Parts: sequence; structure tokens; C-alpha cells
Amino acid sequence: MRASILVVEDDPVLNRLLVKELSKAGYEVEGADSWQLARERIAAFAPHLVLLDVNLPDAEGFGPLAEIARTRPVVMLTAYGNVNQAVEAMRLGAADYLIKPVNLDELEMVIRSALERSQWQTQHALRQADATRAMIGDSDAMQQLHRLIHEVAQSEITVLIQGESGAGKELVAQAIHAASPRAHESFVAVDCCTLQESLFESELFGHERGAFTGANRRKAGLIEAAARGTLFLDEIGEAGASIQAKLLRVIETGRFRHVGATSDLRSEVRIVAATNRHLRDRALAGHFREDLYYRLSTFVIEVPPLRSRKSDIPALAAHFATRRRQAMGLDPVSFSRAALDQLTAYSWPGNVRELRNVMERALIMLGGGKTILDSHLGFSPTWHAPQAQAVHIPPNPPSAQPAHEALILTDEPTLEHIEREYLASLLKKYGGNRRRAAEAMGISERTAYRMMERFGYK
Repeated sequence: MRASILVVEDDPVLNRLLVKELSKAGYEVEGADSWQLARERIAAFAPHLVLLDVNLPDAEGFGPLAEIARTRPVVMLTAYGNVNQAVEAMRLGAADYLIKPVNLDELEMVIRSALERSQWQTQHALRQADATRAMIGDSDAMQQLHRLIHEVAQSEITVLIQGESGAGKELVAQAIHAASPRAHESFVAVDCCTLQESLFESELFGHERGAFTGANRRKAGLIEAAARGTLFLDEIGEAGASIQAKLLRVIETGRFRHVGATSDLRSEVRIVAATNRHLRDRALAGHFREDLYYRLSTFVIEVPPLRSRKSDIPALAAHFATRRRQAMGLDPVSFSRAALDQLTAYSWPGNVRELRNVMERALIMLGGGKTILDSHLGFSPTWHAPQAQAVHIPPNPPSAQPAHEALILTDEPTLEHIEREYLASLLKKYGGNRRRAAEAMGISERTAYRMMERFGYK
């Protein structure tokens, strides 16, 4: 679609000239010789950009500029320009300011730049809105989270996002990127649990040809792929010591080196990291570099667990159900009061990820029905016990036992207790199959293995 321009100029000769020349340049152009006519043409023609004379027969000064600039870019034209007038025009929202007689080549360049900038701003706003909409909920905890994202997005500092598994840490990272000046650049996510340390180093920093067996060509790493965008390091607490040292150098100096290289490369990437560990405690205990922790934690965002924002659960459940039904080409569904009561009563140790999985199951159980009932959810969230009990995983567990019935929590469970009991229930359900338990939790098998080691499961 061709860009459209409205020329608002009371000099009939210049008006016709500008309309003619801009039309020849490929734009769809109309003219107006007064502010009243300009307002009518804006409403009917809806131009992408307006060329506006400062002095019109029925409007002088910057009144028209302030009104038009709220909805589209404006390039000002004047025969009597001065520095103060130009500064005031830009303050009120003018995309640029030109003095007559106008050089047509310069005018075309200014118009092209203003339209490109306006298009980027529109796309940026849409990306930011999409990222914000993905974070469902208007609880106090979510409102505070949105405020923190907005505050840190415009800066260039590193951010550490902390929260339980499945709470939505990557969505927070994406929202920070979408609201930042880097939104038009790449967002690259890296799971620090997925690869062995030697392969991870190559993937992250890149390698030279011949750096190791099988390196038959030079390969750029994910830091280069992110370029001037955002690099999201998920589960940074799982990164090995060598990776930690090199990441620290990237943050401090903006420099890194390919595996097998002898010279440095420059990086302008912004780093956002996330962890479900108590990273400060791990740093103080010597399990994570203290200097890297303090560089990463310049600005810390805590993602609230789902159990602390239960008022958001109905909206989240409806969102997951609606999105899935739309993908299947089916009408939306409703929830029974009993189903909503069960959803809000449950403690959600797997957080938003677990809720999404429960809704997937409920829609399967629903079949051709229109209302999700409590019987479709597949768990009984009303259990409680006065104190935590040890978990025993038998070699041949009863396959019909619901996974959640194996969870035994205190009234105020710790995060470690929730993780241990949740993992135990899934291992019991899947007969000790670590891969299937990891898939159910939405984590890598390597992370599940480390959790088993940490909790003493064999």
C-alpha cells in the first residue's frame, strides 16, 4: 500500500507543486489550503503524514501541529524559520522542520525518514502490547510486576528475573525487550540447562574453524545473533564456572572471543537472566560467582508464584482454554462454579505452566461439551496435612493414582518442599521415568536429573 500525504499549504502555486512532485515520487497525495479543509481531509483521507505550513489563513502558530501530531507524523514548513521556532515545533511533536523554499530531494528524504520512524513506533507499540497481554492478570502482584518492567525497560542495565519454575520468567524478559528501545532488534533466548558445558560455550560465543573435532566451518554464536538486541539467559544458575567467567567479561567489557580464536569481538547486547534458584545464597556458598551475581542483579524482578495471585487464575484459565479452542476451530467454553472453586483452591506448585497443562487435559475430557466441570480437571485440590511427611517412591507405583494426590504440603510450604514433593509425585506417576517427569514439569531432563540429585532421589 502506498503511503499517503496531505499537503496543507495556503500558497496555491507551492501547494500544486508539492502535490505534483510527491505524486511522481510514488505517494498518494492530496492538498488543502486552510486548517478547516485540512481537518476535513484528515478525517476523510486519513493520510499517513501531513506537510503543514506554520501560518494558515484560519490558524497561525502551532495549534494545528499539536492536534495532528497525536495521530500521525507532521513535517512543518515555514518561510520565516528560526532556532526557537524549530525547537518549539519539535517539542510539540513535529517529525521535522523545513524552511521554504524547499529542496525537493531533501523533502523526500525527510518524508521517508519520518514514515519509517512512524512505522517502527507503531510496530514497537504493537509488540509491547502483545507482550503485556501475554502476562494475564490484574492482581496487585501483577500490577507491581508491570510497573517494574516499565521502569527498567528504558535503561540498558542487566536484569535478574527470579521466580519458581513455570511462573513466566521468559514472558517477563520478552516484555522488557518489547518495551525497550531495542524492541526492533532480536530477542534470543538461551536455556543454560540444555547443553553440555563444552557445547554450550560454542553455542553461546561461537567458534572458529578447526577449534575442535567437527568444527569444519566458522560459526557465529548466540551473542552475535542477538547483536544489539536482548540475550535472555534462562536458568543462569546452571551455567558452569567457565561460562560464568566469560559472561562476566561480556557484561563488564562488552567483549568476547570465539572458541579457538585469538582476537576479541565487540558486543552491544543487553543481558537479561533468570533463575529459579536462590542465586545470592548460592553465590555466598561458593556455588556461583559472586562478582557475576552482583553484575546480574543490578535490577532484580521477582515473578510472583501463581498461588500468591489467585484472583488471576480464572482469567488465566479462560485465556488458555480460549486460545486452545480457537486453534481447534471451536467455540469458547465456560466454567462451572465448582471448577473455578477448585482452580482457585489449588496451590499450583507448577505455577502457570501447570495450569496450562491442566486446561489442555480439561478440554480433552470435555469432548463436545460447552462447560468445563470440576470433574474435567483431574485433581482434588482440597487436601492439606498438619505437617510435611517423607515421600517414598515405590518401584512399581499404581499407574491410576493421580499425580497431585501424592503431594503433601504444610499450610506454608517452602519452595524447596514444593519442588521436592512435586517431583516425587511425577516420578511416582511415571514409574521413575526421568524424561517423562521432566516433560510434565516443562523442564529439561538435565534439570530434572540435577533436582533428583539435590533431593537424594536415585
